[in-house]
Formats: sequence, C-alpha cells, structure tokens
Amino acid sequence: MTDLSSGKGHRDENFPVASRLIAARHRPAIMAFYRFARAADDVSDHPSAPPHEKLRLLNEMAATLSGEADVSAEARALRQMCAAAGVTPQHGLDLLEAFRRDVTKLRYANWAELMDYCRYSASPVGRFVCDVHGESRALWPANDALCSALQVINHLQDCAKDRRNLDRVYLPEDELAAAGACVADLDAPRSSPALRRVIVGLADRCEDLLAKAKPFACGIRDRGLALEVAAIQALAEDLARTLQRRDPLADTVHHTKSQALLIAGAAALRRLIA
Repeated sequence: MTDLSSGKGHRDENFPVASRLIAARHRPAIMAFYRFARAADDVSDHPSAPPHEKLRLLNEMAATLSGEADVSAEARALRQMCAAAGVTPQHGLDLLEAFRRDVTKLRYANWAELMDYCRYSASPVGRFVCDVHGESRALWPANDALCSALQVINHLQDCAKDRRNLDRVYLPEDELAAAGACVADLDAPRSSPALRRVIVGLADRCEDLLAKAKPFACGIRDRGLALEVAAIQALAEDLARTLQRRDPLADTVHHTKSQALLIAGAAALRRLIA
C-alpha cells in the first residue's frame, strides 16, 4: 500500500486518545482504531496525491478491514482487534465513508449535510470506544452529540488551513450566504464581520450539541472512561467559548498542553467527586 503518512501521532491531537484514565486492557484496541483513522485521514488530506489514488487506498483499507483483502497494515490490525474484542468493524467502515467524502466533496450546503458528515467522520469513534468498554448503546445519542461538536470545533479551528491546503470548506454554504459572507473570506488574514458571524453562529451550535452531550459521562459505567469523557466535554466547552471570542483566521484557537491538562484534570476531578 502506498505510504502517504503525515508522521502525526496521538499526542498531536486536540483531545485525549486512550489516556491513562482508560483501562490498560482497552488501550490496544483504541490505539488500533486511532492508527487506522490516522492512516485514512493522512490519505484523504494528502496535498498532492490525486483523488483516484486516495480513493483506491481508502478502498483497500475497507477491503482489508472487511477481510476481503490483506493490504493495509492498519486495517488488518484493527480487524484483528475487533475480532478479539467482539466488536463490529462497521465503525471503521463508517469512518472510511467520511474520508471518501473528504476526497470528493469540498462544500456543504447546510447544517443537516454537515451533521450527516459528522455521523460518519466523528460518531463512529466514540461508538467504537463505547463498544470496546461494553457500554450501552443507549448512550449513542449523547456520544454522537459530543463527537459532532468536537468535529465542528476542529473545522472552525482549521477553517483557513483547510481552504488554503485542500480548498475544502465545511462552513455551510447557506449560512455563509445568509450572513453576506463567501468562501473567499477565508483567504484573508482575519475574518470579515460577516464571516465572524458565521463562525460565532457555528460555535453557538456546538454549545447546543454539548448541552445534549452533558449527560454522557454520567451514564457511563466504566469509571475511567467516564472521567475521560468528562475531561473531553470540558475541553470542548472551553474551545466553543473561545471560538465565540477569538478569530481562528487571526489567532491560534487551541489549548496549550498546560491549559488542556488544567481543564481536563479539573473536569475529571469533578466527575470523580460526583
């Protein structure tokens, strides 16, 4: 399989991946899913590989995960982990659908289209982790709300970079038009007032999703996973508020490691006491 890896690892992500809060017995499966997702993301985001090559590699990953081929090392490792844990590979296959869209779809007409994308790009990650822990699938709506909020926050943080590097824009076209903004506004060194209204409005929508996700940690039986989800929820809430105040075109809207540790640690402690 052609190597299009970016060299990024789990420590480069905005949110914890299989932190020490997660029981050691579950970490290998979660890391296998992460490495699979990282490999697929690197393929879809590669700046110079042609679309047909990206789709070929993603289809090879799908075939390997399904057991129809044995080409992708990351997909093979995840397939083996799924079999050992008794977890469906469908979460990984759903994720690949999102990465195929990243190759072929550069614009989103409205919020509903964006949420449908998040159903494949974000929700499967949390669903997989819940299944690995044997948690109830009744938690999926809260999981999906949290994961979708995380995805849109990431889109807002990287909106200028995605436009510059890949001409990919996740900001809904109807919301841009309603505010009097356009895609070209993303090319400026700072947001126009119209683009700023769109970004703040989408950050508000993320807060609505996070309100729906609030009961998630309380419903999780595994204490370590509950603490990690509480920490991620708090990090997401803080970033949504920051995006309402700061312009991601002009500023870096990310936590430093010390800020993230402080916010996550405080949230995990509150959850532990509760």
